[in-house]
Amino acid sequence: MRTELDWSDYQDRGMGDAYADIPRAGGDFAKAVAVCIRSGVCEQHGRGVMCPSFRITEKPLLSPGGRVQLLKRALNSDAEALTSDRELAEAMDLCVACKGCKRECENNVDMAQIKIEYLAQQLKNQPLLWRSRLFAYSPLWLNRYAWLGKLIHWRNRSPLLAQWGERLLGIAAKVPLPEVALHPFAPAECSFAPLVAHPSGEARTVVLWLDSFSTLFAPQQAEDALHLLRLAGFTVHVIHPLSVKGEVLDSGRSLLTFGLVNETRSLAKQLLTVLSPYVEQGLAVVGLEPSSLLMLRDEYKTLGLGQPAVTLAKQAMLLEEFIAAELTRGGFRVPFQAGKITQPVLIHGHCHQKAIGAMKSVRRVLKTVPGLEFSFIESSCCGMAGTFGLEAEHVDYSHQMAQQSLVPALQAAPDALVVCNGFGCAHQIKVTAGRHPLHLATLLRQALAQEPE
Repeated sequence: MRTELDWSDYQDRGMGDAYADIPRAGGDFAKAVAVCIRSGVCEQHGRGVMCPSFRITEKPLLSPGGRVQLLKRALNSDAEALTSDRELAEAMDLCVACKGCKRECENNVDMAQIKIEYLAQQLKNQPLLWRSRLFAYSPLWLNRYAWLGKLIHWRNRSPLLAQWGERLLGIAAKVPLPEVALHPFAPAECSFAPLVAHPSGEARTVVLWLDSFSTLFAPQQAEDALHLLRLAGFTVHVIHPLSVKGEVLDSGRSLLTFGLVNETRSLAKQLLTVLSPYVEQGLAVVGLEPSSLLMLRDEYKTLGLGQPAVTLAKQAMLLEEFIAAELTRGGFRVPFQAGKITQPVLIHGHCHQKAIGAMKSVRRVLKTVPGLEFSFIESSCCGMAGTFGLEAEHVDYSHQMAQQSLVPALQAAPDALVVCNGFGCAHQIKVTAGRHPLHLATLLRQALAQEPE
């Protein structure tokens, strides 16, 4: 078996352990699978994220531990088993790649990464579905061909088109698709001067890297993040999908979700070429969308991109992490006004935010807004999980996940503002609860005492 991702971080895992039960085939990938010790912690309800599919089905094989059992069986069988085992296929299909197991499992089983390798292996023997191709390439196509956004607009307003989409492609007719903004964020300028002096008295610079989800679908949050950073005294270099003429700079998250490793690697190399000069200067690379920014911290290191990817991973930060770090150093001071936001605020964390512990940074940042009443929703995955909640065969599972705790929490606080940094999570909240979440950047801008001229 030739793996598509770099699993060398696991080369020493389980070696010399008679109980490791490492499968015969798969090399270091098999060792990544074998880190599971079958403790059963993934087959529980309660606090935390793990495991969304187990929580709604109560089926042990639909937990990380169950998937490990099936993967081991396949890797210990013949060469075809990994891609032909139907029971394994069902189990992996319902994994929403939340990364809850990577944080909450005692041995940090990374089932999200394992699923990417599994899908990549499948693509060696079977073609990518048309629906999967459409979703995988949509950030690239929507950036290149703006008129495609109109098709989404028409589809959402035509029951007939929605039904055709479900019959032909398997895109759930009853779920509206996210719509491209009338004016996506794509400034011609690449550098923005600070609005005030930095508290340290020194010239400070940061890179704001904006992914396709932010620029195409939520340009306001990009504007708000840029304004906040400038108001904190930073020169801001902005990198967005159309920063380089003739190219689309994208993390590749959508491609990798469907196992398209080589295509993701090509995009990653393009993005690294643009970001590396800033990274070499020691600048932080700040992002807004958790699933995209954390590609730079996690998945890029498995694509065989060398030291540049390793260095970038150390300097890539979510907006809340960057602000929290600057607060600790006394380097983030903006004029928030007490009582500017009078409603209570509910925060829903993206699964990947939770997987890296970034919700602590969100709390740290929100505590700087005087008089702000906020609380965190205790929930597992919202159920959108990329495009999982848009797929006809998965939409009921998706809504069940949302109804576990997220939707009830929102219904219990009808007057609260909802803050949610994840693009997919925000869309799921709109679909299942009829609420319109704000990104943290937008909430913070709304809390400002005044806007400089």
